[in-house]
Amino acid sequence: MRTPYKNLTEILKLNRRIVQSVVGLCLFACSFAIWTVYRMHQQMLSTAFAISSVGEVLPMKLVNTREHLEVEARSHLDRFHRLFYGMDAGNYKTHLDKALWLGDSSVDQVYKQKKTDGVYNRLLQFALRQEVTHVVIELEMDQEPYGFRAVTEFEVVRGSVRDRYRLTSSGKLVHVGRSFPQNPHGLLITEYFENTLQKLTDQNQ
Repeated sequence: MRTPYKNLTEILKLNRRIVQSVVGLCLFACSFAIWTVYRMHQQMLSTAFAISSVGEVLPMKLVNTREHLEVEARSHLDRFHRLFYGMDAGNYKTHLDKALWLGDSSVDQVYKQKKTDGVYNRLLQFALRQEVTHVVIELEMDQEPYGFRAVTEFEVVRGSVRDRYRLTSSGKLVHVGRSFPQNPHGLLITEYFENTLQKLTDQNQ
């Protein structure tokens, strides 16, 4: 004969099994949700989106920053040297404004020293044109700040006369926030210094 107490015990056991099952399902659901969010987060870190000319959203895989840091550093330095040393009377202000975004106060000090020395006044007075012909960059990518040495060859043109120069400069690179279009690579030149300036002849090219 079944007693009410025995029925109560069986009901409590059943309730416990139900509660355990529900708790287990909740833990599984929470674990699955956390894993899904983590996976989506990892995918978002490696994915960017671009807007096409017709307004479409296009997925664009981001490459490993470390793998292409050297490429970006070279591009940043090449852009700086071509802007800072390649100019004429009509565009030198625009070029300098763009170049100064790529470096810190050490670059600004070099610019101010050139201005004090009358470099830009001579550019205007004699209608000179500086054309950068070659930029060779050596990088030290072991750790930040990244050291560099650049050899820039440029020509100073006045009419039919062309004088060739080789400038050796050095400095370091650090990361900063990307700024489009002023600083697309997110790098900043620091401790910039012009080491030597040599006029080239046919004998010392």
